[in-house]
Amino acid sequence: MLLEGKTAVIYGGGGSIGGACARAFAREGARVFLCGRTQEKLDGVADEIRSAEGTADTAIVDALDEAAVDRHASEVVGETGSLDVSMNVITHPHTHGTPLVELAVEDYMAPIEVAARTTFITSKAAGRRMIEQGSGAILFFGGPGDRSGPDRDYLLGATQAAFDLIESFRRRLSVELGPHGVRVVTLESGGVPDTLPDMEGGQEIVELIEGQTLLGRAASLEDVGNTAAFAASDWARSMTAATINVSAGALID
Repeated sequence: MLLEGKTAVIYGGGGSIGGACARAFAREGARVFLCGRTQEKLDGVADEIRSAEGTADTAIVDALDEAAVDRHASEVVGETGSLDVSMNVITHPHTHGTPLVELAVEDYMAPIEVAARTTFITSKAAGRRMIEQGSGAILFFGGPGDRSGPDRDYLLGATQAAFDLIESFRRRLSVELGPHGVRVVTLESGGVPDTLPDMEGGQEIVELIEGQTLLGRAASLEDVGNTAAFAASDWARSMTAATINVSAGALID
């Protein structure tokens, strides 16, 4: 198993992306700590993992609260002896469908402020422990967005700006943590239709996502989880300061 004996912490572990990665990590042998603000969602993912004979723990942790995140990281290391994988996939606030020139400054800043704060707090907590042990992997999800041509009329507000901020942070963090044996990698996608089953207009969005891919299909949650497990494992031990493209060709490197 790729992650046997490893300890993984996932912030936003009760969500669709977080849950998919947690299931993949557990399947590959990791003990998974699911963090979030809704116990019911965390329990749902944990129950799935345990029913498949995996190991999962849950904790109510606000990933915007530095003291809470640091305290939980200390508890994880105290219980398991290490913190090997950290992944932050909490939901950012967003206002979509409004042109930037009509968007309120508060709505523009909201996802940027959340992304900056939570990414810094959780990476700092993980990075400090990983430096001490001389190893570890910090994973982000999002990426730099469409690179195939002129910007399209997505009207995503500051969502992409928030992801771009995370990418800038990832580059700097990779440089600082690399000498300590700690890797930092982003998984990027062109959209995961499995996360949109009940959204109004969801089918139209799915068709848009799939229509932009080269493979004629978009990445599934299982694809994302499998890729995350690989990125977190020693099989990817030479990968850092990098993105892994799971967009099925929607994003062209």
